Amino acid sequence: MTSTDTTAAGTGEGRRIVVTGVGANPGFDLARSLQNLGHHVIATDAQPLAPGLLLPDVTARVTPRADDPRYSAALLQLCRNTDADALIVGIEPDLPPVLRARRALAAAGVRVWLPTAEAVHSCLDKAAFHRVLTDCEVPTPRSWLPDQLDQIPDGTELVVKPRGGHGAQHVHFPATAEQARVLCELVPDPLVQERVHGEEFTADCLVDRAGRASLVLRRRSLVKAGLAAVAVTFHDERVAEQVRRTLAAVGAAGLSCVQGFITDRGPAPVVITEVNVRVAGGFALAEAAGADLIGQAVNGLFGQAVDHDRLAYRDDVFLTKYTETLTAGDASTLRALQEQQ
Repeated sequence: MTSTDTTAAGTGEGRRIVVTGVGANPGFDLARSLQNLGHHVIATDAQPLAPGLLLPDVTARVTPRADDPRYSAALLQLCRNTDADALIVGIEPDLPPVLRARRALAAAGVRVWLPTAEAVHSCLDKAAFHRVLTDCEVPTPRSWLPDQLDQIPDGTELVVKPRGGHGAQHVHFPATAEQARVLCELVPDPLVQERVHGEEFTADCLVDRAGRASLVLRRRSLVKAGLAAVAVTFHDERVAEQVRRTLAAVGAAGLSCVQGFITDRGPAPVVITEVNVRVAGGFALAEAAGADLIGQAVNGLFGQAVDHDRLAYRDDVFLTKYTETLTAGDASTLRALQEQQ
């Protein structure tokens, strides 16, 4: 049975699925993967130039930004106007407004598969994430808020980043605690963390409604702007154990990705750095390695059983990504999209 057969089982045809944030790698690749599985994608983004809006055969819609008070209502109306069956979030900023609209979306017959609001918050807020993992004794970098910088041990290598940041934006590596103090004046809502060295990895994860997790491990061999440009799959039970403990600690559900380091420094060989409550930018590698990640996620989204046997994968499968020009054309195309908002 093919992936398309599995995801469409019992439906007779593909679903109409909204994917938000198609201007970023996760949403863009998710839209294409869903199309390959036979579903119709309603692609949304706040940027009319977002490449995913110009994918062939999608229904393209421009929305307000996620921080716009109109966003939740606009997204709900969009789902109604397009007869959407489900919605999948492609970028972090869309998560809070989608959570706020979850009951209204359900009342409109639109399925959304996300963890609780508390779980989402603990993944979006890096300070909260540190507290949750520390309480559950999952190894994670030591972290300090700006008023706690006097507690940093001498000689600690540091990184300064926004508490709610994503995509490696506003991330800095100060040489001293005093430099970190200055950067805290410049970085929005900053957090200071211990810098971790080692082999960076991502786990593409799917947690079913009973709490069972399957995951695909891949080494992030080359990282650009927070995304893996080159990656290779591998198996390591030490890493898998810490990833599963992390998913349980935050209360993950549905699709997510866990990032961390395999390190030979310090007391913990595996250190977890973050969880994203969305599909990862490099999830295509999981599928290339044999895992039916998106197909099984759609099954779970529509209340069908997740077949964890179909989430097995092979070692030493690689992925390399690059930037390409998708299309160029007359600006009237963009105006037409904006008029549909």
